[in-house]
Amino acid sequence: MFKKIISAFSSKSQDSKSQDSKSNSGKSNSVKSKQNKAQGNKAGAGKGKVHDRSKHESKPHKAAQKQDFKKSAKGNQKHQTEKKAPVINTWKPSDFVVEAVEGQTRFHDMQLPDSLMQGIHESGFKYCTPIQAQSLPAALKGSDILGQAQTGTGKSAAFLTAVINRLLTDPQEERFASEPRALIVAPTRELVMQIGKDANELAKYTGLKVVTIVGGMDYEEQRRQLRDHVVDILVATPGRLIDFMGSQDVYLDGVDVLVLDEADRMLDMGFIPDVRRIERATPTKGDRQTLFFSATFTDAIRRLIDQWTHEPVEVTIEPEQVATDNIDQKFLMVAGDEKFDILCKYLREEKIERAIIFANRRDITRKLCDRLNKQGLVAGLLSGEVNQQKRIKTLERFRDGSLPLLVATDVAGRGIHVDGVSHVFNYNLPDDSEDYVHRIGRTGRAGTKGTSIALISEDDAFELPALEEYLGTKLKLEQPR
Repeated sequence: MFKKIISAFSSKSQDSKSQDSKSNSGKSNSVKSKQNKAQGNKAGAGKGKVHDRSKHESKPHKAAQKQDFKKSAKGNQKHQTEKKAPVINTWKPSDFVVEAVEGQTRFHDMQLPDSLMQGIHESGFKYCTPIQAQSLPAALKGSDILGQAQTGTGKSAAFLTAVINRLLTDPQEERFASEPRALIVAPTRELVMQIGKDANELAKYTGLKVVTIVGGMDYEEQRRQLRDHVVDILVATPGRLIDFMGSQDVYLDGVDVLVLDEADRMLDMGFIPDVRRIERATPTKGDRQTLFFSATFTDAIRRLIDQWTHEPVEVTIEPEQVATDNIDQKFLMVAGDEKFDILCKYLREEKIERAIIFANRRDITRKLCDRLNKQGLVAGLLSGEVNQQKRIKTLERFRDGSLPLLVATDVAGRGIHVDGVSHVFNYNLPDDSEDYVHRIGRTGRAGTKGTSIALISEDDAFELPALEEYLGTKLKLEQPR
């Protein structure tokens, strides 16, 4: 059997408001106020261009133009700095002590607002990861950012810190429902929900309102969240955001910060036409800050960068560093019909806190999950065929420790950000080497150590040359113990 593997291996060397017509003048004054503030703020931040909102001055608030507009509806009223009341607490900056260490950047060194620092403190952050240390100084000054980084590098915390800081240091007194100031677009429901969770944790003491909209969830409830509240940060998948734009429940001409996360994945999933429509609904580049993140910079991605960013500061974190720094990678040569038994053996004998088992197809994950549960190994399923509510409950059980094993496909598993994942198993090697890095990036996060075990059968061996080239290293094949 091993001869077959060696032979196969060597055979291939690669997403309301104004009560009546008074909104005409109210909206006009709001826009002028925004413009004056933007000019002062941009000048301080070193940006050459300022928001030009004059094209909106003659327009009444948009919700008043809708046929179902009701003057008494909460979401159709004009709001004067309506925000959640910050949580009253006794926390002081002196409670957050982090010693200065040579070669490490502290969040203390960024001169962030105290309310944001408390969220950072409670999130357990002390020192910046490389993507945070390299991107935040420019992002906090208002520059566009072009970040090449995988998941697991701390990029979500980097752009969320920049977004929250901007909204706190450049407040706007007059706000309307349905008009977010910051928009974050990501390709999958799980990733969007994770970003929303992280945003709520970091912004917990700031009074900022975070709203998350994804497909597969209660449409009317999400609509009420948009129309009945002043939204500061909107996190969305492209498809559901397009739906709400079409029904005129959200307006993007007031967006000050646009974040596009995992642009390469959105390109692969065919979302770019939707993202183009979304981007065109926001102020033009240079009149907004754009934070653009992608794991790879292909020619197609470079063209999007040129279209959507203005003189961006480029930050690159090499993928091979992400894959190897904190993760012990093992590649076990096995026969195809032995995979399940060997997987069960390792699940029982390894010191596993939480483990994710990745497979390439929905049918494989479904059958694998069923077989594990029949063996007494409690596992949950995360794939596209599982409805969204059940996926959320499964992730919550996995996060709180009541579910030790998770069987997932690549798309469903891309947004899994759970602390304490000790092991990742590759039941099949993915067709795309980049997906391998995303998979094992679920463990070894935030400086912790993790273990990745790949079960390599004859079929998987064909993927090894491309994986070695992508990682830039020779992989050591072992026999199971």
